[in-house]
Amino acid sequence: FSPKELHGIFPWLVESIFGSLDGIIAGWNLRCLQGRTNPNEYSVALDFLDPSGPMMKLVYKLQAEEYRYDFPVSYLPGPVKASIQEQVLPECSLYHNKVQFPSSGGLGLHLALNPFEYYMFYFAISLITQKSSPVTHHVSPSNSAYFILVDTYLKCFLPTEGSVLPPPSSNPGGAIPSPAPRSPAVPFTSYGMHHTSLLKRHIAHQPSVNADPASQEIWRSETLLQIFVEMWLHHYSLEMYQKMQSPHVKLEVLHYRLSISSKHHGSPAQPSYQALHAYQESFKPTEEHVLVVRLLVKHLHAFSNSLKPEPLSPSAHSHTASPLEEFKRVVIPRFVQEKLYIFLQHCFGHWPLDASFRAVLEMWLSYLQPWRYAPEKPPQSAESLPRSVSDKWAAFVQENLLMYTKLFVGFLNRALRTDLVSPKNALMVFRVAKVFAQPNLAEMILKGEQLFLEPELVIPHRQHRLFMTPSFGGSFFSSWPPAITDASFKVKSHVYSLEGQDCQYKQMFGTEVRNLVLKLAQLICQAQQTAQSISDHSAEAGAGHSFFSWFRFTPAEMNGSYTGNDLDEIGQDSIKKTDEYLEKALEYLCQIFKLNEAQLTQMMLKCGTAQDENGKKQLPDCIESEEGLVLTPLGRYQIINGLRRFEVQYQGDTELQPIRSYESAALVRLLFRLSSLLNQRFGAQLEVLCSREDFVGRLCRYHLTNPQLTQKIRSSPVVKERTTQNWGPRISLRFLASYRTLGSLLLLYCLASWFCIGPVGCTLLLLLSYFLYAVMMTLFSDHCRPHEH
Repeated sequence: FSPKELHGIFPWLVESIFGSLDGIIAGWNLRCLQGRTNPNEYSVALDFLDPSGPMMKLVYKLQAEEYRYDFPVSYLPGPVKASIQEQVLPECSLYHNKVQFPSSGGLGLHLALNPFEYYMFYFAISLITQKSSPVTHHVSPSNSAYFILVDTYLKCFLPTEGSVLPPPSSNPGGAIPSPAPRSPAVPFTSYGMHHTSLLKRHIAHQPSVNADPASQEIWRSETLLQIFVEMWLHHYSLEMYQKMQSPHVKLEVLHYRLSISSKHHGSPAQPSYQALHAYQESFKPTEEHVLVVRLLVKHLHAFSNSLKPEPLSPSAHSHTASPLEEFKRVVIPRFVQEKLYIFLQHCFGHWPLDASFRAVLEMWLSYLQPWRYAPEKPPQSAESLPRSVSDKWAAFVQENLLMYTKLFVGFLNRALRTDLVSPKNALMVFRVAKVFAQPNLAEMILKGEQLFLEPELVIPHRQHRLFMTPSFGGSFFSSWPPAITDASFKVKSHVYSLEGQDCQYKQMFGTEVRNLVLKLAQLICQAQQTAQSISDHSAEAGAGHSFFSWFRFTPAEMNGSYTGNDLDEIGQDSIKKTDEYLEKALEYLCQIFKLNEAQLTQMMLKCGTAQDENGKKQLPDCIESEEGLVLTPLGRYQIINGLRRFEVQYQGDTELQPIRSYESAALVRLLFRLSSLLNQRFGAQLEVLCSREDFVGRLCRYHLTNPQLTQKIRSSPVVKERTTQNWGPRISLRFLASYRTLGSLLLLYCLASWFCIGPVGCTLLLLLSYFLYAVMMTLFSDHCRPHEH
């Protein structure tokens, strides 16, 4: 096919693979395509979309012809779309010289993209917009064709070893040319002094374009990364979007709006306040989205750590460093840090309080530990002691201080609102505490905070952007930040660039955060006690399932109380894991914040985690008032998260309680009438028998009275006093309506028939056995009674 013919079918082919932006065309649904379920389609898709496959060869062939394809601005991330609609050019160089107005007016803004950009835009945005088709089998995101392709593209265009492979060229004379600058079709102002592309700056100062082949292809690496970051991370609320802009940038935008003509291309520009007010992006990242971002973060750490050591001579560095090496040097602070920080803040504040937050947590922890992806591997010691963080990572910790401190506070606020008895939630607390407890890491964070709190006379606004502008240099890569020896200035520049000059920094090792850690330690102790109580209850319940328990109900079952928990269905192993996670997490928190045993003991006493006199959990935290006990905020938290609860019991007449699911409704009603008839007929005689002080009286009281009705039961704080009613001795046959009792009797009659014992004989034998059992219980106890009858 000729390039002109391929140019016509290229947009259709891209939509056929990744789906249309409006969702009408589903595409190949790469996110649900897995080798385990569809091996043929899976292998064909990977081969076709491979960096050296047919699709990319088509992209490079069209790239050589300098074709352009329209991508609608309306499908870009919300912040970018809002700024372009306001005629304010985003600072990312990806959008420079690409925004085009249609000839008809101000509607239908679009980007003019080259084939490589167009292909990668669709590939990246399909993670956000493509709807997953209903599948009957479990889909693992990390095994999908989309996930594998992301990993393949990252390894190809951001290699940790060697250089970027040149694309297959259809020209006999050389490689595919890089995209040429284009003049903008509409006047735009910019968010400050934006930096230009690495490629453009590099080639502009080279004597020959063909002198360095790597410089021609670095644009693919930069373009790929910018597209991934823009499509996957550039999502947040309007308030956060405006907060990121510095005061001098807002003033520049205001001056532009005041001077702009009221008529542009026949259509008045939309007022700023209307455009910003209309921006309401409902962004809810999925777990699959977060896993892909984590893959990007891990690869960028490995890519950045593969940077060759700097030569001793600065002049030698400026002449020998390749564009790819320079790209590795600034790839994280320039392209990723700001947007990833806002993305993580959004997830920490909006993600549901459930175990799915683990994906966000691991992505955050992966970014915090670049040393895990360093090429050098530490020697594995026999004791498997925790690895100390090398001092060479102090600069990374300081220049990413908010990633460590502010997001840690955000995690504390989440952890204080979750049920730590759940093994998955306990594991997340353990993971965070373990990472921050790595030797030397807490000291690095504390040093960074001390550098930030040092007094500074002048802190320029958005200093990191000024550093990266070409105006500060004049030659090849001269716009890189100069070597700044003032570490305090670097930390302040990082914090102010992300949070603004008026930010109220909350120290991680300050009093306020320390109090939050103490609260978390209290909840950990409470959760440990709760898990222990659940374990004890489960053990007691298991021990109580003896042979005789099949012939009767326990008192708890008869009065309707519930003392279980979700962990009852998980098992003892999960309860043990929860206790181990919480114990180690508490130990790590003590190491990080230097908590001593005296503080922990005082905290546990204040929290009231000690068991009461019966060995059970205490009531939720309450305070005494004129109207009785009133729940405190801690008490409400304990009830919501299942840490403590009031014992809900049926306290009325046990004969009149609702029919249970394990009872036969017809038998309950029939036996109630029979019991009422017997009680009315022989009530006086039963009173006389139970009033006797001899053995017969004790035996009758054991069978005909309900001592539980006179026991003191802890009730809700709403009711201070509860009047009790003595029902007196009576006959109750309701236990015979239980399916379990009926099944047990049927089983006994069947067993008796094996020994040639008839129904009458079996009934007499059961009555005699129970009479002997009742006599023994009467002799040894006046309080224990198996059931009413």
